[in-house]
Amino acid sequence: MKFLLEVDLDSPDWDEGTTVLELERILRYWGGNLRHCEIKPGDGQPLYDSDHQQVGRWTVTSE
Repeated sequence: MKFLLEVDLDSPDWDEGTTVLELERILRYWGGNLRHCEIKPGDGQPLYDSDHQQVGRWTVTSE
């Protein structure tokens, strides 16, 4: 199995400093939230930035 976390860093609202802050927030929030999720192939959720815009997703694959 693989856990994949993908974040689009080309968001037009993100500059160099914002990108780091948003990645920190995403990793902190979703890392803490994983205890509420099943971790099996096919699971996943969209990822949102602090403006509630979807910027990626995490997924679990069977590979």
